[in-house]
Amino acid sequence: MNKNELVSAVAEKAGITKADAASAVDAVFETVQAELKKGGDIRLAGFGSFTVSHRAATKGRNPSTGAEVDIPARNVPKFTPGKGLKDSVNS
Repeated sequence: MNKNELVSAVAEKAGITKADAASAVDAVFETVQAELKKGGDIRLAGFGSFTVSHRAATKGRNPSTGAEVDIPARNVPKFTPGKGLKDSVNS
């Protein structure tokens, strides 16, 4: 499912126009992104949690040359599914 299909599904389920659904979907994505950018987290009971995980700097190797490469530290977004989501997928 891509974003347009998601917007159509939300519009149909909520009984709203596609334009309103697109605005709502965009607002959710922007809110999640803004909260994670601040270093916060979002917990949705029964669905899952969006958090930010820190990866330390490491050394890697270029597979073609074997040369050592520095991989910088970074923050990465992480999603952990909740029990309700896991149960619905596995039933």
